[in-house]
Amino acid sequence: MVNIIIRKARIADHYFIATSQVAMALETENLKLDPETVNRGVMAVLNDSHKGEYYIAELDNEPVGCLLTLPEWSDWRNGTVLWIHSVYVIPPLRGSGVYRNLYLHLKEKVTNEPSLRGLRLYVDKTNQKAQAVYQKLGMTKEHYELFEWMKTF
Repeated sequence: MVNIIIRKARIADHYFIATSQVAMALETENLKLDPETVNRGVMAVLNDSHKGEYYIAELDNEPVGCLLTLPEWSDWRNGTVLWIHSVYVIPPLRGSGVYRNLYLHLKEKVTNEPSLRGLRLYVDKTNQKAQAVYQKLGMTKEHYELFEWMKTF
């Protein structure tokens, strides 16, 4: 495993995050995102932590992975569940522990903050590699199905 540092993202990370998201959408869903729209979306989060928080994985002071957390209030748990979104690890370092370090950082945060209740994420049904990683880290498939409606541009 490589020596990865995890930190909250800064404004200066916006290019890495935005280009990572464009690459991830193309790779996982064959979806071509508009880079300018993604860049504005990333900047909106970096400028307003109420929208969410990005985390960066660094190796030798260079970003090599990222993810976004979004808070969801749970009345059932009287606390906040963090949703993990927009996971990306640069291809040469996949399988080297980058995501594991990001996940364990968040798990420790949830463990140590009384107002946080857990972590959730969703994954494309066909992304078997990602599902195997999440299960290896102790995450379980729950009994929920995801339904959505998205406005088209």
